[in-house]
Amino acid sequence: MSRAFWLAAGAIYTIPRMVGEAVVHRSFLALAAVFGLLAVAAGAFGAHALESRLSADRLAIFETAARYQMYHALALLAVAWLAGTTASALLTAAGWAFVGGTVVFSGTLYLLALGGPRWLGAITPLGGLAFMVGWALVGLAALRT
Repeated sequence: MSRAFWLAAGAIYTIPRMVGEAVVHRSFLALAAVFGLLAVAAGAFGAHALESRLSADRLAIFETAARYQMYHALALLAVAWLAGTTASALLTAAGWAFVGGTVVFSGTLYLLALGGPRWLGAITPLGGLAFMVGWALVGLAALRT
């Protein structure tokens, strides 16, 4: 085989490993931006369009969903930045925990506030648990760096 073949084969083998982490961190950055944008939109929607349509209890649930979505969009933004400067499997796992927690916790709360099935309330704590795992992983990553 030619030298060019082996150089290309080596590049094909090593580039995904180097790019893989960068892709994950860029994905976290993109997801943080989307989650932040949607949290602002949900907050505005709740304050203006839903205020007269939902009971005070349901509106509070909706606001909690938007607030925690924004908190964890910012947390994901920080994880993306930190993981881009320090290669850490713990930070990557923390980022995915924040993503999953946002989808499950805020997602189920939005659905509950808008009249979704009550059994979703049993799933919501799993999102909160994912948030706690994410924060614990960030703390572990800080101690190991």
